[in-house]
Amino acid sequence: MRIGVMLRHYEQHGGGVRVYTRALLEQLVANPGGHEYVLFFANPRLLGTYRAPHVEEVYVPGGSVLAWDQMNLPRALRRRGVDVLFNPKYSVPLSGRYPSAWVCHGLDWYVMPWASRFIDRLSHRFLVPRYARRASAVVAVSEVTRQHLIEFLKMPAERITTVYTGVDAAFHAPWDAAALEAVRQRYALPERYVLYAGAIYPPKNFTRLVQAYARVGPRLGVSLVIAGGSNRFLSAHELEEPTRLKLGDWVKWAGWVDSQTLPAFYQLAQALLLPSLFESFGLPIVEAMASRCPVVTSNRYGAQEIAADAAVLVDPESVEAIAEGIERIVTQSALREELKQRGSARAATFTWERCAGQTLAVLERIAAEGSH
Repeated sequence: MRIGVMLRHYEQHGGGVRVYTRALLEQLVANPGGHEYVLFFANPRLLGTYRAPHVEEVYVPGGSVLAWDQMNLPRALRRRGVDVLFNPKYSVPLSGRYPSAWVCHGLDWYVMPWASRFIDRLSHRFLVPRYARRASAVVAVSEVTRQHLIEFLKMPAERITTVYTGVDAAFHAPWDAAALEAVRQRYALPERYVLYAGAIYPPKNFTRLVQAYARVGPRLGVSLVIAGGSNRFLSAHELEEPTRLKLGDWVKWAGWVDSQTLPAFYQLAQALLLPSLFESFGLPIVEAMASRCPVVTSNRYGAQEIAADAAVLVDPESVEAIAEGIERIVTQSALREELKQRGSARAATFTWERCAGQTLAVLERIAAEGSH
């Protein structure tokens, strides 16, 4: 079977979808199951990224997102020929007779539409429902996402498969004391800190996180380290919250941290703070649990589903509740140890091998069934 993979977004901003795409593709290419892969890139410099006899790489010229998806890619597909088309992100061509599948990483724009840009809301309202109707199958990254596809896009349940995201094995590996200390020195990390990891945009609830931290962190002698922390959209004002609260040296902006170093940030931290208003999956939750870093996250949507009983769950709309969660996890060593054990065991169930195997099973099934 020839499996086409849409990779227009391969170089997009750092974050969960980019991590997902690259880790999943690495597994699929390494374990092809007798299949061929045709990888469609929007950047010619990426040709040669995956060198294997069963991999063909194709450059598809750009233009707008819509032009690439709906005009340029279909032309390339007609020339190359595929048995099934897969996009690790949203969208598929609306024309063509081949079966197709895409991955839904969450429908937060339906749950909290005020937290999306206007241009994105247009796309989500008018295009994504058409992608859902066109697709032979959609892979949902959580059960919450599956239910939202049924609720908001009216997708038949039988066309949706929940496949949990994996976590890189590097997060499970403990670092020795010397290596951890080297990272601490390199980034000038405080002796005791809680961690926020990721970009900042409205669903992340960054303002309340900082307000809650301000209530307890300095009093307990614990700093806040922000790994990432750039404004992805609509949150430039939120970046100023630590300054407005006069937190000064209590907050350390570490910038973007590469995936090889990030496990050390988790292992050195007292806890990960991710009290999001919405998560479909919440990859930092699993990364932290794999790294034996206790987690404070929200009691709703994908965060609750993924963390289960292996984290302190808080009401993300209550600054007081988030502050209480931070204080509990920082002051109660027995709780931290318990969550390290539970988190490590839970994180072990989220593997890229399983994610790739279950995703490939979806593609094999829709190829066998033919276009619906």
